[in-house]
Amino acid sequence: MLAIDNLHVCYGGIHAVKGITIRVEQGQIVSLIGANGAGKSTTIRAIVGLVKPRSGSIMFKGQTIHKMPTHEIIRLGIGVSPEGRKIFANLTVMENLELGAYFLPKSEFKERLEWVFSLFPRLAERKKQLAGTLSGGEQQMLSLGRALMSKPELLLLDEPSLGLAPLVVEEVFRTIQEINNQGTTILLVEQNAMAALTIAHYAYVMETGTIVLEGKGAELLEDERVKKAYLGE
Repeated sequence: MLAIDNLHVCYGGIHAVKGITIRVEQGQIVSLIGANGAGKSTTIRAIVGLVKPRSGSIMFKGQTIHKMPTHEIIRLGIGVSPEGRKIFANLTVMENLELGAYFLPKSEFKERLEWVFSLFPRLAERKKQLAGTLSGGEQQMLSLGRALMSKPELLLLDEPSLGLAPLVVEEVFRTIQEINNQGTTILLVEQNAMAALTIAHYAYVMETGTIVLEGKGAELLEDERVKKAYLGE
């Protein structure tokens, strides 16, 4: 579904992503783990056209997308829940969800909204509440829900556990698995290596802009290098 080949991304003089190659097969959860500053979020930004690669290619369902504008990439079937959630704090929960569905046919809106509310019942309870008054966990649910309103085939999640309490992290990751079980392919960028590898079908380890390890999630959980560097063992 997603093919990234020999991708290089620079910010001014900083070479943030250095020739990475990543594959995401349809129906998978693929995790991209690494420390802060490894280049994970830059990779997500490149996929959705917010930064342009210096070289390399990004293809979605066989179509080259790295030269396309962001709004066209999203229309192809890619949704994103960005790092830091980026909800509209001065709008209601409902208004945030409506913005996520801005190009969804009106005939499909109600059904999609009901599905998102079934995943996140607290959003239904708080649909008239200003998004900025939600708890951190609820804001993350709203960011996920907003991304799902466009009916993406591929969902990009950038640090969904950031700043959340452990019990809330568990709830968020259970929901990510449920979203995947219902047919959405997921690329998960995450510093919480244990949580990310536990649910991943396949995973990549990124350090200083390069991929240093890859394999099945369960295999990387048992890899001594991963245990030492990311799992505190």
